[in-house]
Amino acid sequence: MPTATSTGLLRHTDASLPARVAESAAAADGVLTHREVLAWLENRRPHHAQRVRRIAFDELAGWGFDPATGDLAHTSGRFFSVAGLRVRSDFGPVREWSQPIIHQPEIGILGIAVREIGGVLHFLMQAKAEPGNPNGVQLAPTVQATRSNYTRVHGGRAVPYLEHFAAADPRHVIADVLQSEQGAWFYRKRNRNMVVAVGPEVEAGDDFRWLTLGQLHRLLHLDNVVNMDARTVLSCLPAVVDPAAGSLHTTAEVLSWITRMRTEHELVTERVPLREIERWHRTDTAIAHESGRFFSVVAVDVQAGSREVASWQQPLLEPHGTGIVALLVKRFDGVLHALINARVEPGYLDVVELAPTVQCVPENYRHLPAGSMPPYVDLVRARRPERTWFDVELSEEGGRFHDARSRYVILEVDEGFPVRPDGQFQWLTPSQLTVLLQHRHYLNVQARTLVAALRALT
Repeated sequence: MPTATSTGLLRHTDASLPARVAESAAAADGVLTHREVLAWLENRRPHHAQRVRRIAFDELAGWGFDPATGDLAHTSGRFFSVAGLRVRSDFGPVREWSQPIIHQPEIGILGIAVREIGGVLHFLMQAKAEPGNPNGVQLAPTVQATRSNYTRVHGGRAVPYLEHFAAADPRHVIADVLQSEQGAWFYRKRNRNMVVAVGPEVEAGDDFRWLTLGQLHRLLHLDNVVNMDARTVLSCLPAVVDPAAGSLHTTAEVLSWITRMRTEHELVTERVPLREIERWHRTDTAIAHESGRFFSVVAVDVQAGSREVASWQQPLLEPHGTGIVALLVKRFDGVLHALINARVEPGYLDVVELAPTVQCVPENYRHLPAGSMPPYVDLVRARRPERTWFDVELSEEGGRFHDARSRYVILEVDEGFPVRPDGQFQWLTPSQLTVLLQHRHYLNVQARTLVAALRALT
């Protein structure tokens, strides 16, 4: 087991860094054993116990509906608001609709600190509770904070370790890229995904522990343990890549395909007052679609003594149904490829982002005509254990979504599996996905989770 010593700060220009990341991924234990990590997480649960209670909208302290627009917003004008959105698109079985959407124009920081301990890279992870988490405490990045949080609009305690990210020395930055969040629920929301090297003076507080990448990969195989924000940052880590090695498409061809999808697809969005969106109705306790499908906006009261603020009230978006998020994989001439979908969502900044092969809540399609279900859903549902590489329930971000769960799957398809001819899907190698993750707005948040999971397997 490595000892708690350090060889100093890493340099982002270090050509050996991807190999050192791979070495950390191969380390099954670090400063703590796997069993000790699980025991620490379990120990932190009572320290982060939260009482989350559904309340009526008129009980939301500091929040209110705008008399003119009906938008739900904080009285400070910060944090986020729930507004209305009208959408017209040529993608999917429904081409026009209206919906509530979360508008949060500020950019948050999702950051993981890394240092060498005993010659092995370790990542500083946080035990963090969110009101929407299905199991309370999950493993989070070192820093997970919106701008309103870390500028302390709420008047609460300072965010630990923030100084290593907000004022990061560029020489110590390993990854730093703006990435989107759920385009179906957020309007053009982005976060700064960062990995920053720190020195031996940075120690782990009670809610933090240094883990190897191998330990994080092992924890990814457990339901609802590694949170969404940690998964997206981990996907942005450097890796040993050769994008041209055995790939079906060149980098130029891939970029041209993405550009063509973005220019050929139509996506017209218009922010409108929440009170004007059709087929959605507001009661004392929820904003919901008349069909009962999709999601609702609800209000909660949170009592949590371990957070920056001990108690607060806020809206949360509550999905209806468990999602299926699946990546189909196949080897071509011995080289692994993943089937990627060019997907349109109303909250994307660039119309299209690359998504997993399947990304849907099947219940939301049952009322539509036959043939409306997204491709490959039935294939994923009928998956055989011997072909299933990854099958884990993971929740989405618990600070905005209540009990938002999806089944994340990586499934190897048979040799005779056909490739759709419509151009909406492409086979890309893990190396090509890694290169795309060095740039903003190419892979959506669900795809980034599965890239992190794929790295845990290969």
